[in-house]
Amino acid sequence: MNSKNIFYILACISFCLIIGAGTYEHFSVWPVAFSEPPKSLTIFQGNYALLAEPFWKLIHPVTLVLFFVTLTLNWKTERKKYILFTLVIYIIAVIATFIYYVPELKSIIATPFADTVDANLQKRGSLWITLSKVRLTFLFISAFVLLLGLTRPDKK
Repeated sequence: MNSKNIFYILACISFCLIIGAGTYEHFSVWPVAFSEPPKSLTIFQGNYALLAEPFWKLIHPVTLVLFFVTLTLNWKTERKKYILFTLVIYIIAVIATFIYYVPELKSIIATPFADTVDANLQKRGSLWITLSKVRLTFLFISAFVLLLGLTRPDKK
């Protein structure tokens, strides 16, 4: 086991943690949170609100650092194209997250509690979920490519 393999494996684990957390949220959090907003948004409000933000703020920088170290260590190997492909998809996803997903999510969940259902918020939540599933699909595909790169030699 050499540093190329160790960092490659750590990058894979970190990237797969992101995908796992995103998948969990899509099955467990968003269908409930966006079911009857603003009433159903209480999961994000109050003293015991779900706070996913600290996880996301930590995992993304760690994953990016691991990717760049892995890419640097594997630059002169066949693995480079697998890492680059995944890194480009991931960077695009992160940019889209900061441009659309995070601002839209914060806007929706900041809606004050009301014991009613807002059809417009439901529609926005539904669109957010749909687009986020597309983003997650691209991340799944790129994770497969990244893992496939581990089957390639770590030497030139």
